[in-house]
Amino acid sequence: MFSQADAEAGEITDLEKRKARDGVAKFSRLGWKRLTILLVVAAIALGTLSLPAAFAALGMVVGVIVTLVAGFIAVYTGLVVGRVKVKHPEIHHFADVGRLLWGNVGYEIMNAMLIIQLLFLVGSHCLTGTTALTTIIDKPVCSVWMGIASAAILALISIPPSFAEVAILGYIDFASILLTIGITIIATGIQNGNAAPGQEAEWSAWPREDLTIVQALIAVLNIIFAYSFTICQLSFMDEMHTPADFEKSIWSLGAIQITIYILTGALIYAFVGKDVASPALLSGGKLISRVAFGVAIPVIFISGAILVVTVGRMVHGRIYANSVTRFVNTKKGWITWLLTILVVVVVGWFIAEVIPIFNDLVALISSLLNSGFALYFPAIMWFQFLKEGSWLSPKNLFHGACNTFIMAAGFFLLVGGTYAVVQNIVSYLVCNLASC
Repeated sequence: MFSQADAEAGEITDLEKRKARDGVAKFSRLGWKRLTILLVVAAIALGTLSLPAAFAALGMVVGVIVTLVAGFIAVYTGLVVGRVKVKHPEIHHFADVGRLLWGNVGYEIMNAMLIIQLLFLVGSHCLTGTTALTTIIDKPVCSVWMGIASAAILALISIPPSFAEVAILGYIDFASILLTIGITIIATGIQNGNAAPGQEAEWSAWPREDLTIVQALIAVLNIIFAYSFTICQLSFMDEMHTPADFEKSIWSLGAIQITIYILTGALIYAFVGKDVASPALLSGGKLISRVAFGVAIPVIFISGAILVVTVGRMVHGRIYANSVTRFVNTKKGWITWLLTILVVVVVGWFIAEVIPIFNDLVALISSLLNSGFALYFPAIMWFQFLKEGSWLSPKNLFHGACNTFIMAAGFFLLVGGTYAVVQNIVSYLVCNLASC
């Protein structure tokens, strides 16, 4: 925390020592239940409502199978990442894994990847907040002002520096996403039930006949990345008072995600049919969309705030690594923390506002970077940190096969997913140019 030279020179005051002790206690209050809520909030957001469109592309059977497989892979990689953290408590964020694997160069590369991915996700929440506020108001309002309002709300909710404090808001977030999904399912179900004979929703157990490779890959990407939580897991676990309890959180999260994702994807697809919108809350009609977006406000901003705090903790903690300032319990600590949060939100908001194809770019960044955090980095971590004993032992043969498959899947999505997203962007740009 402080250098030996400072201690010998007597430059650490009693006040600083007390603040440091208080700071350590403040950032060591997270239990497994609140960790579960944090992981739920980080993983389950409005992206869940893109799953019915993925089911529409892949068909009901393949959609359910992919969702199940992706869920079990997410649980497995979460267990791997958590066990590495327990074994190496010096890991604070995913970037520290890069240092253990490849030295300082690995740290800087993974740190840059992590910050870029999180900043784009923060921007995505700002943009979604803008859409939600515009939909709810339903009046001609300058989108820039709505964007500024969205960013301001996000910044205010991101003020608490401790994940244990933010986790309290997570309960509201979780209730919000359940209500949003429930409203969408009920509304689309009623609409389908009231449809005239012959006008009921059409769905299929199998993939669409005209499904292209690009569409299939994007559908699979949407399902896999809906489970993505390992990018923040190490940062959350760094505040746990009993890190070994993390497995309870991972299993709980896995059960919650798999249940919600299968029910959401299957039911809304069955009620709306092949033309289901993405996000699916747009399929319920104008009034239902306004109601659903209103209920979803906590999801949009609380989930986004947790990402902001994650980036803020990384940046602020690195700048003030050897100072009591990093504990955010002094005047300087609070001022620098608030400035850090403001910069993170402004950068996320700015890139979301100025880039015309921002949502496609988020998908591209996720294919390039999140495929690593979700899949092949955890696999590499098992080979490097957790494999013990002979390769011929049943345990190592099993885990070796699992992690080889996960690594291969990660690299496949890195290449195939990036190709699919780029093709999607090119098609979008060509269509826009043709319409000019």
